[in-house]
Amino acid sequence: MPPVTDTFERTLASARTTVAFRETLRLAYDSFLASKVRFLLTMLGMVIGSASVILVATLGLTGRQYALNMIASIGPNMVEMQYNGGTVAGPNNVATPDLMTREDMTAVLDQVPGITASSPMLEIHDRVSLGNGLAQDAMLLGVSSQYKEVRNLKTISGRFFDDQDEATHAKVAVIVKSLAEKMYGSSSAAIGHTITFSGIPFTIIGVFKESIETFGMSEVSDSTILIPYAVARYFTGTDTLKQIFFSVPNASDVEPAANKILSVIKKRHRPTSVYVAFTLTQVLTVMGSIATMLTIVLTLASAITLVVSGVGIMNSMLANVQSRIREIGIRKALGATSNEIRLQFLTESIFMSLAGGVVGTVIGLALPLSVGLLTDYTIPQSPWPAVIALCTSILVGVIFGTLPAERAARLDPVTTLKYE
Repeated sequence: MPPVTDTFERTLASARTTVAFRETLRLAYDSFLASKVRFLLTMLGMVIGSASVILVATLGLTGRQYALNMIASIGPNMVEMQYNGGTVAGPNNVATPDLMTREDMTAVLDQVPGITASSPMLEIHDRVSLGNGLAQDAMLLGVSSQYKEVRNLKTISGRFFDDQDEATHAKVAVIVKSLAEKMYGSSSAAIGHTITFSGIPFTIIGVFKESIETFGMSEVSDSTILIPYAVARYFTGTDTLKQIFFSVPNASDVEPAANKILSVIKKRHRPTSVYVAFTLTQVLTVMGSIATMLTIVLTLASAITLVVSGVGIMNSMLANVQSRIREIGIRKALGATSNEIRLQFLTESIFMSLAGGVVGTVIGLALPLSVGLLTDYTIPQSPWPAVIALCTSILVGVIFGTLPAERAARLDPVTTLKYE
C-alpha cells in the first residue's frame, strides 16, 4: 500500500494540472473576447477551408453515385452469357463453333433458382426496306418478350411485343428511338409503318430506348430493330446462340447466379469450349474504386486550403504575442513557467483553428442537407470529410501555433516588464 504522503502529492499535482488547464482555457477565451474582430477574420480562412473540404468530398460522392447509377441502369441485375470460343465436330467431321442453344437456357432455368427473366438473342445484320424505295443498314436482334425486363429498356411509344406475339410468330418489330426519329421524324410517327427484311414485312408496334445511352458499347446500336426470337430463328435456320441474357431479383444475387449459370452451361458442352458470364458487378466495382480514389484525392487537395489558413493563424498569433509582451512579463513575474506560457498561446491557436473548423464543417454539412430538404434529390454524404476537416484544423492549430507559443515562452521576464 503506497504511503499517504505519495497519494496526497499525486492528488495535489492532479488538482494543480486541472486548475492550470482551466485557467489556460479561460485566458484563451478572454483573449478571444478582447480581439474578436481580428480572431474572427483569422478564423475565416479555416471556415472556408473546412467547408471546402466537406463540399468537395460531397461533390465527389455525388459524381460517384451518379456514375454508378448510370452504369447500373443498363441492367442492374443482369447476367449475360457469351460464347468466346471452342468447336465441336459437325457434319462430315467439319469443326463448327460450340455455340449455346435454347436448350441451354431451358436447363439453366430448371437448375438455377431465383431467375426472374431470360432471353435468347440472335443477331442478324442486313439491309431493311423502309418503304418508298428507302433502305437502311440495320441490326435485327431476335429476342424474347422478357428482354425488355432483363435490359431495363424503356418503351417510349407504342408497346413491346409479348408472349402472345411470340406464340403466334407475329411479324412485329420494335425499333430504337434514334432510328425512328431518323427515318420517320418522331417516335410516335413510326408506329404502324411496315419494314421489310428478306422479303418479309414487319409492322412497327413500338419504339424503345436504353435507360442510359451506351453509345453503341452494348448490343443496342443506333440502327437496332428487335423482333420476336421465334420469328428470327427462321432467318438463321438454327437454334444456336452466341448470347443469352438472365436476370435475378437482387444485385447481391448476381455473382452467385452467374457462377451457377456458367457451371450449368459448361457441363453441357465440350471442356475446351469457352463461355463467359458477364455482369455489371465487376464494372461497378472498378468504377466505384476509381471514383472513391478520385474523391479522396480531391478531398486531400482541398485540405491544402486549411494549411494555407494556418499561415494566417501564425501571423495573427505572432502579432498577438507582440502586443501582449508586458502581460507575459507580469505572468512570469507572478510565477508562471515557460511551459504554462507556451501552453496558453498554443491553446489560443488551437482554439482559433478548431473554432473555424467547426463552423466550416457545419456550413459544409448544412448546404447539401438543405438541398435534400428543399428538393427531391438526395445528396450522398460521408462523415469522413468532416473528421478530416476537424482533425486537420487541430493539426494546423498545433503546427502553426508552435512558433508563436515558443517565442512567447522564451521571452525574458525582465525585458518584458520594461517593454512599452
